Amino acid sequence: MISWVAMDRVVERQMAADAEYRKLTAGRPLRSAAKRLTDAELLAKLGSFGVEIDRPSLKRLSGQALSAEEIAEPLLAERTLWGKHRGLERDWIWICLDALWQRWFPDKPSFELLDDKMQSGYELLASGDPVGACRIWLDAWRDVLHILDKAGMRSIKEFDDRFGGSQSLYNWVQDLEDELWNAGLDDRQLLAARIALCEEGLRRFPTDDNLMIENRRRALAESYHGLGETDKAEALYRDWLNTDPRWGWGWIGWSDCYGFLNTPAKDLQRAEQILREGLSIAGVRDRPDLAERLAYICEEQVRKEEAADFRRPARTEEALETARDVHASVPPGAPTPAPVTRKKIGRNEPCPCGSGKKFKRCCGGV
Repeated sequence: MISWVAMDRVVERQMAADAEYRKLTAGRPLRSAAKRLTDAELLAKLGSFGVEIDRPSLKRLSGQALSAEEIAEPLLAERTLWGKHRGLERDWIWICLDALWQRWFPDKPSFELLDDKMQSGYELLASGDPVGACRIWLDAWRDVLHILDKAGMRSIKEFDDRFGGSQSLYNWVQDLEDELWNAGLDDRQLLAARIALCEEGLRRFPTDDNLMIENRRRALAESYHGLGETDKAEALYRDWLNTDPRWGWGWIGWSDCYGFLNTPAKDLQRAEQILREGLSIAGVRDRPDLAERLAYICEEQVRKEEAADFRRPARTEEALETARDVHASVPPGAPTPAPVTRKKIGRNEPCPCGSGKKFKRCCGGV
């Protein structure tokens, strides 16, 4: 499901970029057009569709709904519109309700306003203002929490199924975690905000998919470490890995606090110690990635031969994993395909699964 505000945004962007499309959609009702209308004009527009509304009634309706769309849908269902009010003209009902909600009750979150804040943050990021993006996104996160409580929702999937925004909460909240780290290297208050975000996410969504939970745990611990609270980060990782010692990327994340992240607490010997402990665990997941990270630590200490020793079995195991995957997918009696060479993917490169996330925040974090 895609929300009306997301569709409106797509149309606006397409119209701005394509002259032919502008001709085809000339006269289409848009939210941007409603911004130029006075309250009286918006109310008159609604009245032309037989919708009589005032501030008290909209306040009551917005207290029950999560979006102007949810208010507009039953109003549209009650009306059979003809003549000049056919087709897209009906969009004016939703557009006017959205404009009035945002003017009259700007402190009352709606899906439309949340979508606007999310997209404003992405625009600030694109213009080179990550701190500004984080500040507006933290305001958007407060809206998310308000909406979750208002609707009694308990999972990100439940939220996204109802939201249908230009960006899903699932992807956006991970982008927020990433950008709070980047911006927090210059503004430590944003690292503290990242800790609060991660702790709230872990508390509210304990049954969300395992990948997101593990990534959020790593973000939480590295934020404490970035603030100099190394004892807290150590305690978190030790507790998590006592519970699940085979969490390979947990060992890597812990080690990265000392060997990979750009923090004052760099300690390659401690980073190596953690990775060796992880590799000693029978059945540890993502063993090739652990070995690769240990090879990198050895290279940093000018121990190239030792680095090569770690990489050799890691690459062999990776090739074996690929071969097992290929053979498992071949139907009985079919010819075995030629071996496939798996390309090493950088942690900040797009994930090859097509999710649109960075590899480190998707399959690379499993």
